[in-house]
Amino acid sequence: MNAVKVDKVVKTPQQGGLRQAMAWLHTWSGLWISWLLFAIFLTGTLAVFDDPIGHWMTPEHALEEAAHANDPPLPKVTDRAHRLELALDFMAKEHPQADMWEIWPVQRPGHGLSAYWFQPSGGYGSADLDPLTGAIVKHAREATERETIGGHHFVDFHYELHAGRIGVWIVAITTMIMLVALVSGVITHKRIFKDFFTFRPAKGQRSWLDAHNAVAVLTLPFQFMIAYTGLAFFSDDYVPAPVVAQYGMENAKKAFLADWNDVGKPARSGQPLAIPALESFALRAEQAIGQEIRAVVLDNPNDASMRVCMYGWNEDTELLTRLSASSGRACYALATGEQVAVRLPGESDTGGAGLTRSVMSNLHMVGFGGTPMRWLYFFCGLAGTAMMGTGAIMFMVKRRQKSGGEFGAYTQRVYRVIACLNVAAIAGLSIACVGFLWANRLIPVGLEHRAGWEVRAFFGVWFLMLVHACLRAEKRAWIEQLGLLAALCLLLPVLNVLSTGDNLVAQVARGDWESAGVELGSMAFGLLAAWGAWKVHKRKEKPLKKAAARENAAPAASLQVSTEGQS
Repeated sequence: MNAVKVDKVVKTPQQGGLRQAMAWLHTWSGLWISWLLFAIFLTGTLAVFDDPIGHWMTPEHALEEAAHANDPPLPKVTDRAHRLELALDFMAKEHPQADMWEIWPVQRPGHGLSAYWFQPSGGYGSADLDPLTGAIVKHAREATERETIGGHHFVDFHYELHAGRIGVWIVAITTMIMLVALVSGVITHKRIFKDFFTFRPAKGQRSWLDAHNAVAVLTLPFQFMIAYTGLAFFSDDYVPAPVVAQYGMENAKKAFLADWNDVGKPARSGQPLAIPALESFALRAEQAIGQEIRAVVLDNPNDASMRVCMYGWNEDTELLTRLSASSGRACYALATGEQVAVRLPGESDTGGAGLTRSVMSNLHMVGFGGTPMRWLYFFCGLAGTAMMGTGAIMFMVKRRQKSGGEFGAYTQRVYRVIACLNVAAIAGLSIACVGFLWANRLIPVGLEHRAGWEVRAFFGVWFLMLVHACLRAEKRAWIEQLGLLAALCLLLPVLNVLSTGDNLVAQVARGDWESAGVELGSMAFGLLAAWGAWKVHKRKEKPLKKAAARENAAPAASLQVSTEGQS
């Protein structure tokens, strides 16, 4: 009598039902983008505090502020009408051909009298003016202040990878795949709420899965919101058909932005007209929008089509509860004195679409809620970063226990590549981020194109960490890179003392919590990295278990059923 032996059936995703298909989709869509998503989330999390980071990276500025911290407040020696006249005289002499003049006449801490204009070659020009004489003010620190893009480096990397438009598209595609991974992950988990309260330490794969589930469930609404609003913010780039349909193929983007940003801007008439006193228009605008005037923008100066727009000042208390960050605006035709447009604070010049875009932008860039909301975004961002990291590590922990044989004879080599990328993307990128801060202190202040060299140092360190991860055994690579990360983070305050003479105690004493926060945060991350290196060192290394020859011979997703006749 013949007996039939049936080997274990390995089901394809389609044969395993919806949850099995979603688990397969979640694993593989998540794995291939996890490294880039980790980088996008980590730099985006750091970008929440880009201003404090930039403040720390310009110590000359910070130390000058500290030196004048106890000075009595400057008296308002001139009224706003006179400051506006001084700025208009400056612009008429220095930039009479500019199509737009912008004046900031507000006397507040950090502000005096400033002028801005469009350069003929494109972009903004600017000058700080003496509110008494209208002469250009040259700050003493400008000659010695180091050139740096500061914390904006993390903003740029977060949304464009320092690769311009191509980078924006790469981030967009990655974000779309992230949404796929989030949805498939929710479908996969039968006990999504129970998983939030479950963590079993020191259990290998189980512990990594618990950690991955916990941080994912905890911040799931945040992850969906941050991904969706990021896509919505660049919707005109990602879905250009409506813009092209409205403006045509040629210069569609430029025409769209001109209409969007310069609503109601008149065309030049060619007829000359002297600029009247602007103070009366500023007073009218304050009555119309209910805010103090922050900026005065003059379109087509000295032309009969001149329009002046008065922009309000968003107070911090207003931005605590308002999802739209737009300030009030009132515009006047100077030839007739007629009010031609008014926008109340929080509203939009472009209707519901513009308001929606403003809200989406503000949600993504945490332009509301003040410091408490920034800290909430920061910790949610760290949780999202941890979600990406634990997912990538969990893949290798699982394969270390049993290989899936997904790549046939090349499975072990692919696993080795994945292990190297895990180390370089998680520990290596973290080293590159703190290395960027070290570069700010170590690169000579007077070096030409210095800001570019700081960015090159970031990518150079990251590349070296990738090479290191490929040359070392996986466990040793984790220990050495986490150890280096701990050392760089913990020694950052020491580097600052040696390079600038400033120190953490002095920062706290003078109330410079931006600089102190950067160094305290660096030390906290250093302690976390040291703990991680110690945990990896204590872990008993398990070699990757090879799959059976049958599994290596074909992809694991194929259906494998064999029969064997026996007497």
